[in-house]
Amino acid sequence: MAQAIYLRTALIPLSDLTPFPGNAKRGDVATIVESLRRNGQYRSLVARELPGAPLVVLAGNHTAQALNKHGPGDCGRDRCGVCGNDPAWIPAARCEVVACDEDTARRVNLIDNRAADLGSYDADALAELLSFLDGDYGGTGYQEADVERLLAPPRRWRSWPTPTAPRRTRACGPSCGSPSPRRTETCSTTSAPGARTPATTPPAFGTSSTGSRPRP
Repeated sequence: MAQAIYLRTALIPLSDLTPFPGNAKRGDVATIVESLRRNGQYRSLVARELPGAPLVVLAGNHTAQALNKHGPGDCGRDRCGVCGNDPAWIPAARCEVVACDEDTARRVNLIDNRAADLGSYDADALAELLSFLDGDYGGTGYQEADVERLLAPPRRWRSWPTPTAPRRTRACGPSCGSPSPRRTETCSTTSAPGARTPATTPPAFGTSSTGSRPRP
């Protein structure tokens, strides 16, 4: 089983990097640009070294796109974490360079895109973390509307729907015109006088068939 082998960490011009061919993820590049300007590049790209060819970005393709979108030189943003307000800045990314075979390269790209999709959030912990920012959510990917939805009280049922009484049915047979006495499908024919049909009521919405109705 082949694995990626770490070679070095280096600041590499974007002109020496190429996107992973067939990368299936579609990221929010504008949000990443905002994060880079506010927070800087806090995570390295992972790039695969190939003999006589540009480095291939396995992980961090959208960060590379965001750095490219920023463009060269001073962007004019005060204390920008990308260019540092340097008029001579050339678009480049800090990369961890690895060597690996083609199969491992595909797997690294796939897991880097997929891992975050499989996670979830603790809403209470997230709300507490956001509360420390005092309403300044720049560079986090969150907006004021997101926080308001997070803190909004959950919607609850105000009343329980009244269950509808079931229709009384009986097995079809010769008496109701069925072509075969062995058919077991039901019909809406009223039960014969004196026939007893067990009375059943389906569980109310939001309850199980064996448990009681939960408290609203």
